[in-house]
Amino acid sequence: MKKVFYNFKAEYTKGSIVNKLTYINIIVFVVINIIALFGYMFQTDIYLFVRKLYLPASLTTLINQPWSLITYMFLHSGLLHLFFNLIWLHFGGKLFLQYLNSKQLLTTYVFGGISGGLFFILLYNYIPVFKPFAVNALAVGSSASVYAIMIAVATYVPNYTVQIPFLGLIRLKYIAIFMITMDILSIPKENAGGHIAHIGGAIFGYFYIYQIRKGRDISDNFSSFLQKLSNTFKPKSNLKTVHRRPKTDYEYNSNKSRVQKEVDEILEKIANSGYDSLSKEEKALLFKASKK
Repeated sequence: MKKVFYNFKAEYTKGSIVNKLTYINIIVFVVINIIALFGYMFQTDIYLFVRKLYLPASLTTLINQPWSLITYMFLHSGLLHLFFNLIWLHFGGKLFLQYLNSKQLLTTYVFGGISGGLFFILLYNYIPVFKPFAVNALAVGSSASVYAIMIAVATYVPNYTVQIPFLGLIRLKYIAIFMITMDILSIPKENAGGHIAHIGGAIFGYFYIYQIRKGRDISDNFSSFLQKLSNTFKPKSNLKTVHRRPKTDYEYNSNKSRVQKEVDEILEKIANSGYDSLSKEEKALLFKASKK
């Protein structure tokens, strides 16, 4: 079991950001379902805990669980839900990394999810048809994040062609238009919250690439924030950092001259008495000098 863990850790470390996000989504899904299984076996209402991780449309509930704006994008309601989102993540993520970098993909995933979540909350609280359902409405899944990645790459290389079975070569921009159109048309039918979140993610994906083309990229600031956040959880070393004053030219040349004089004396000793006559310290000094 220990070997399996270390193998997985090595695979995770070497993997691309797409693989890392895939692993995280799968691990979270497995852990949540194991917790749910124990809840079922011991007759406890574990759903109350899981619900705290879903994104609520209710502003009152959201205030009490602000973390859900992040956690919801790593949760899934079922195996098929997870499977199809990971298929799109793999497809869109691989294309994304052909033209952009890992930091930009992670930024798109996270902020696309946040954008989709905020759009979901906004419409459920201010659009009359949704307001009656805002109290109980929940968002869950990485769909908004995946949509952000798909629309971002389609915006960056709109004429890139993809081979679709039975349809042939299709440009990414048409796939993106089709995806968004289907979501808009599907809002009145079912899972309105999910379709709204998709559109919110797509909006971020488009405007993120728009900003990159203008020379503005938030991925550097976001990566810096994540690094600082990671460092706060790392154990602090007891070793003190010692800052040494750099040597002046005089000190450097003086030291160099002293070492050279010692080396000359050692060489003279070898000439007179042989190498074996040197002490351990003299041999070490001679060896060190020969490396420079």
